[in-house]
Amino acid sequence: MRTFVSYLIQNTKNRNISLKYFQEEVKRKFSPYHSFYGHQQLSHTSIKNHFFWSLKGVRNFSSRHVPDCIPLPAYISSKMYAAPSQPEIKSKAEIDNMRPACKLATEILDNVGDNIRIGMTTDDIDVLVHRLCIENGAYPSPLHYRGFPKSVCTSVNHVACHGIPGSLVLKDGDIINVDITVFYKGYHGDTSRTFKIGNVDELNSSLVEAARLCRDAGIEVCHHGAKFSDIGEAVYSCASECGFQVIPNFCGHGIGTYFHGPPDIIHVPVDNPGNDKMLAGMTFTVEPIICHGSPNIQILQDGWTAVTLDGSRSAQFEHTILITEDGVEILTK
Repeated sequence: MRTFVSYLIQNTKNRNISLKYFQEEVKRKFSPYHSFYGHQQLSHTSIKNHFFWSLKGVRNFSSRHVPDCIPLPAYISSKMYAAPSQPEIKSKAEIDNMRPACKLATEILDNVGDNIRIGMTTDDIDVLVHRLCIENGAYPSPLHYRGFPKSVCTSVNHVACHGIPGSLVLKDGDIINVDITVFYKGYHGDTSRTFKIGNVDELNSSLVEAARLCRDAGIEVCHHGAKFSDIGEAVYSCASECGFQVIPNFCGHGIGTYFHGPPDIIHVPVDNPGNDKMLAGMTFTVEPIICHGSPNIQILQDGWTAVTLDGSRSAQFEHTILITEDGVEILTK
């Protein structure tokens, strides 16, 4: 599942987006929540966490049953949304403990790919994902995370991300991103793909392929000692070469025993990016959203669904990765 951040910088005209501008703009947008952080630095992750926790507009959707035997993440069992304050460097044992969750998320996404079809509703996908999670002893991480009502995100056509499964029927020519995160054996694994439904036209087929290439371009520059800002440069360059744009409002995130945490992975170039570097043992997601129209978005009244303002389609692919001494390992491959 992609990070639940929405920077809402809708009118940026320049290629480069200042990191300070990101922070100041979000502070301005969400100023009622400012005092929540006290003396702490207002980070992207803390902004996103408090904003979505505070939303009151989420509609009442039917939910899925979770048996008592399924271990629950802390944000369900104790209502705690704890995450490290700095990017976590995991030990070999912690990395080994995280691998099964990433593997299971990938297997469930593979199953969705094998079964998704014309005539299926997005709620059918939620039923399938929920069932596969429970059958494998895992908790579907999105379910009740800060009020999200379903077990998976399904984002169709002009929905950029965080689409809530429901009665929408998939039609010939649609594209849909399915974003799966599982909590398994104490760790989260997060991955997504955009699927083509039936006969998709050339423009949207190219968009889907470009989104995959952009994710891979972002991952390719990752290694011990690389700057986090290298990812945004690589993704932006790839999208531009393909003739598309990057939606800047959403970022990747650190992941482990926590669903979302530092570092925040920005998928566009930033001014004054700083010197924060990737170190061996860090795990995080790379998940750029690519569109063929304007990158401006809005959040619908349900508090979650992000759509392009001009109705243009978007596509996204995501992997959870591990920085190693030798380079990078894709944990959700």
